[in-house]
Amino acid sequence: MASMFLKLAVADFDAWKKIFDENEAARRDATITGHSVHRDSNGPNVAIVAFRVNDIARGRAFSESDALREIMQRAGAKGPPEIWFAEDVEEKTY
Repeated sequence: MASMFLKLAVADFDAWKKIFDENEAARRDATITGHSVHRDSNGPNVAIVAFRVNDIARGRAFSESDALREIMQRAGAKGPPEIWFAEDVEEKTY
């Protein structure tokens, strides 16, 4: 398994989150199997999302897609996101 991370400045976090929640089907189609949403502690309108991805190539294609850019624009994105991928090595819960 792998992870995709996204960091994005938005006009209004709550408005962004509503649009994010409405687009689960698009994430599932890109082999994203789960996520956790975070808010930057230094910026309440900066969203950080960690996605679980089955297929990095499909996740990368989704991250570069016009469909995702359109969703982010509707959600109030303020500029392009930072997106990066990583191979999972270990996960623990304490």
